[in-house]
Amino acid sequence: MNHLQSSISFRGVRVLLLLLLFPLSTFSAYAQETPVSTAVKATLVSSSASTRSSPTTRLPDIVVYLVDDLSAADLPLYGGTNIGTPALDHLAADGMTFDRAFVASPSCAVSRAALLTGLMPARNGAEENHSSPRAELLKLPTVLNKLGYQTAAFGKVAHRNAADYGFEIHNPKKTIPEVRKRVKTFLENRSDQRPLALFVGVSDPHVPWPAKSTIDPSKMSLPPQLLDTPRTRVQRSRYLQEVKDLDAYLAELRKLTDQHLSEDQLFVFSSDHGAQFPFGKWTLYDEGIQVPMIVARPGKIKAGARTEAMVSWVDLLPTLIDVAGGEVPENLDGKSFASVLSGEKKTHRQRIFATHSGDRQMNVYLSRSIRSGKHKLIWNVHPEFAFTTHIDLLLRETSGDYFKEWLDRAKKDEAAKNVVAKHHGRPEFELYDLQVDPNELKNLANDPEHRSVRDRLNSELKDWIKQQGDQLTVFHEPLLLEAPETWVPRKQQRPAKKRK
Repeated sequence: MNHLQSSISFRGVRVLLLLLLFPLSTFSAYAQETPVSTAVKATLVSSSASTRSSPTTRLPDIVVYLVDDLSAADLPLYGGTNIGTPALDHLAADGMTFDRAFVASPSCAVSRAALLTGLMPARNGAEENHSSPRAELLKLPTVLNKLGYQTAAFGKVAHRNAADYGFEIHNPKKTIPEVRKRVKTFLENRSDQRPLALFVGVSDPHVPWPAKSTIDPSKMSLPPQLLDTPRTRVQRSRYLQEVKDLDAYLAELRKLTDQHLSEDQLFVFSSDHGAQFPFGKWTLYDEGIQVPMIVARPGKIKAGARTEAMVSWVDLLPTLIDVAGGEVPENLDGKSFASVLSGEKKTHRQRIFATHSGDRQMNVYLSRSIRSGKHKLIWNVHPEFAFTTHIDLLLRETSGDYFKEWLDRAKKDEAAKNVVAKHHGRPEFELYDLQVDPNELKNLANDPEHRSVRDRLNSELKDWIKQQGDQLTVFHEPLLLEAPETWVPRKQQRPAKKRK
């Protein structure tokens, strides 16, 4: 036996002894009790992958296209009537549309951290917006790298630096023109022979919205929870213009990936949460947490399929690992829905949980929710807090200036006054029958006929919060509902002490 053979033999014995002494789950990147070094985790993931993959088997290329602040209900696929989205319709015709896909949290950083860790916010550490998951956690790109993928992120994939999540190639420029240029250059010049996991994120339709739109504001329909004012219509038309733009880029991206990647290609489209309008982003109403999701893979996923299986963004990590032939780590919050994609199963989750812990000092508010197929219960942990956002505090010309019209109308119109009051103040509990009231307009929490439903869901929600180790942290000094004179933008300060 020469020196090289001896070295390989010794290394194999060492790994075998480790695996015999400690089950693979012991080294899980998600084990909370004993943090494990990235080096050890990488060795084990790589060793496990090499034993499962045949040298002649090529893994599918993966393309994930993420957009920013898009509510599912605004797309024709989900009943929207204001614009056409031919590229999304084409993708849906090629794959499976999820009618009930949800994010873990309705703000950018928190939602994306849950996607890339497979863990809910309290467990991964990214709870309020602009925060990051704990560094020691294994992230999706690292797992894919060890399974044999080249990983690349262009645009807004992680909230900030994609390198922190383990992407090998990354560029943070996130407007469609910038993303278009960099993705095209990368694919046309790529020489790496490994299968590619390409994540592309654009900033559309996140604010600021463009000054001009091709959509006529006077001919649009509005979500029933919004006040119908002239400026609301203008800003909605600008938002929808960006939805048209992201759809147009989808067509370009698919053409490009079809030219440069293999025929065996898994393509995922989704949004990180709902649109930045009242009762959307930053809230746990479906307008905030229900997102579009389409998954296509020729020959593997039935074309034109639709499913009512309830899935969460935390489920994407184990699903992509599953599709890539890897071992899904234990102790995740996410569960693979690969069997739904293959048509083997029609259902996935019985409950969807979601959390919101605020957005710095613009939105100091805590909400937790549980959703079944029929009902949703929202727990507003501190109903004495005022719900404020960038919309009503900044009143920007490029996004939320319509709220000035809302305030003016509320002074003389009782219905408008109630809408504005509902935006700023929420009761402790909100219960909705989603089959009868999909827009969540009638709160049934105090209805005696629904008391048993409320109590059952509340018990389940509190048990889940305890299991998550959720401390219900308030990260900044709140604004109080009883003191509207204090509802003004504040300079960023250090987080307040934890309170419950």
